[in-house]
Order: sequence, then C-alpha cells, then structure tokens
Amino acid sequence: MAEKEKYVPRMMTRYKEEIAPKMMERFKYKNPMAVPRLDKIVVSMGIGSRTKEAPKRIEKAAEELGLITGQKAVVTKARLAVSNFRIRKGDPVGVMVTLRKKIMYEFFDRLISVAIPRIRDFRGLSRKSFDGRGNYAMGLSEQIVFPEISVDKVENVQGMNIVIATTAHTDEQALELLGLFGMPFARQ
Repeated sequence: MAEKEKYVPRMMTRYKEEIAPKMMERFKYKNPMAVPRLDKIVVSMGIGSRTKEAPKRIEKAAEELGLITGQKAVVTKARLAVSNFRIRKGDPVGVMVTLRKKIMYEFFDRLISVAIPRIRDFRGLSRKSFDGRGNYAMGLSEQIVFPEISVDKVENVQGMNIVIATTAHTDEQALELLGLFGMPFARQ
C-alpha cells in the first residue's frame, strides 16, 4: 500500500517539471500557484433510448465507462419529462464519471497517447471547443478507441463527451496548457 501512494503519474510529473515553468515564463505569472492546471475531467455517455432494452444498455455503458476511466460510473437521470422522446422525470438517460487528481492524469495520458491517435480520419481537435472560461469539451463517436474495450464484446457502439476543466481564466491560457500537455489541436 505504501508503494502505491508514492506513485506519481507521468503527466503530473511532466506538468510540475516542464509545463508549469513554461507557462510561468509565457504568461509572466509571479506566483507558481497562479499557473493554470487541470482541475477535473468529466466523461459522460448519453443513452437516452426509452425502449425495453434501456436498463441493459445503461448497465453495459456504466460497465464500459468504468473500464475506460478506472472509476465506477454514476447513472444520470432525466431532470425533466420530455414527451417527444418518451422520457419521464427520473428515467435513467446516461452515465458519467468525474475524475480528479492521479486518476485524472492517468486517463488524460491514455486519452492523448492512445485513444486520440486511434480515431479514424483524425485531423486534429477543434480549437473552437473552449467555453470562454478555460474549459475544453470534446466528443468521441466510438468508445472502442480505448484499448480497454474489447471490440468483440461491444453490443452498441456508443459515443461519449469529455470535458476537461482547467483553472485557466482565459481560453488562450487553456489552449497553451493543453497544447503543452500534447493535445493534438488542428491548425487554424
């Protein structure tokens, strides 16, 4: 147990040794605590189908999301009833996971170095997906880009949303931070 606590993810070490000093130099921060960093990563999968197989799909999606992230997924429920989609208030509509600290850096490392390069016809991530407050949102159309998921066992190819929340105050700072981490952004 003591050995596990000493483990530091590769991206966390890289942030402390390389990225933070570059950010301090680039944006002229006076205090090292002012340097933007990753705050959390939220991964979610929406199921939304109101059929007889919906509970089975929710269970399968939660299992797959747990395999991908290394953390148990939470079932999200509808806040409002939407008659056009046959969804009642309280119906399960998806699953989500919020990652922080070491497990967040591990997932981020696998996302950048393994999953994104496996995306078919990949031309770079959009630079327009920032929210104005330094957070970045992206979508994946298939969960099978992660090596933890066995393609043979997948019943439904499912997309997912990934939101990377940073402590940056502007999109420019967040773009620089994520770029230094190695996120493959498309050229403008």
